[in-house]
Amino acid sequence: MKKVVSLALVAMGLMASVAVFSASDLADAMKKRLQPMGELCMEGSDCAAAPVAAASGEPRSGEAVYSTKCFTCHATGAAGAPKYGVATDWASRIANGVESLYANAINGVGGMPAKGLCMDCSDNELNAAVDHMVAGSQ
Repeated sequence: MKKVVSLALVAMGLMASVAVFSASDLADAMKKRLQPMGELCMEGSDCAAAPVAAASGEPRSGEAVYSTKCFTCHATGAAGAPKYGVATDWASRIANGVESLYANAINGVGGMPAKGLCMDCSDNELNAAVDHMVAGSQ
């Protein structure tokens, strides 16, 4: 009997807490949660209020790309990635030639997606990252 009474009291408490919020309050709260996080500014539009990302203009070094983009998989060997600094992981790949390594980095190979998901990396930056990994693994 105590369990039934306790369950009824819990249910009434839940119903009371839900009743405190009106339907419009709930709708407003839901709209607020579903608002987009940012604004889209198309080229040619008046985007005076939109912040613009600063570009350094300089390409990133191979070491910088590796340490910020490639490290996640190539330091651990995730998804079969050759590990940085492990010559045996790289030997057969290096034997295929550096152009093959560059093409794989840009187009993806095996478990690695195109550009290793570094969509803001230029082909030259990816090539520099490959050179950095090869140099550190020989």
